[in-house]
Amino acid sequence: MDLTTENKVYIDSLDYESLLSRWRFAPCGDPWFQGETGVYWGKRVAELRDSGTVDHVGISKLIG
Repeated sequence: MDLTTENKVYIDSLDYESLLSRWRFAPCGDPWFQGETGVYWGKRVAELRDSGTVDHVGISKLIG
């Protein structure tokens, strides 16, 4: 999926738990994880994980 301004704004509005949960439990082929939008989603997850402001291990355990 092309990365539109609306998609970018939506992805940027989500917290780490929401991003990771959707990433983990989305069905195969979910358009949010395809093309430019999927690449951006992954970059945003990594950015938040590496920021030092979230407990990425704790959040991962929390969502299962």
